[in-house]
Amino acid sequence: MVKSEPASYSWDDFAAKQEDVWDGVRNYQARNSLRDMQLGDAVLFYHSGKDKAVVGIAEVSEEAFPDPKDASWIAVKLTAKRPLKSPVTLEMIKSEDRLSDLPMLKQSRLSVLPVGKEEFDLLLKMGL
Repeated sequence: MVKSEPASYSWDDFAAKQEDVWDGVRNYQARNSLRDMQLGDAVLFYHSGKDKAVVGIAEVSEEAFPDPKDASWIAVKLTAKRPLKSPVTLEMIKSEDRLSDLPMLKQSRLSVLPVGKEEFDLLLKMGL
């Protein structure tokens, strides 16, 4: 999962570009999540800030490479795949017991977080 404040960079901004570099991550845990991403992995796009909802699905189109803004960090390239039919709000996520161990609920300030397959599939189902 990648998180972005929609006022700065929204799903619509991303979808208009179709593909973009996910850079600027300056937290070691978030960096490790970027580094673990593999070509073709599906990625949830989450609006932070006032919206607080999973709104789309992206795909890793290029694995970890040096961040163009600071080569001591890393970035990945993501391709926009599709918006969710219905945003999955933070309130919905918190009310679903099967998502109680989701890292985003425990480390809410991280901009890149891992999501297990079962949780990923459940979030997609909730967004139908």
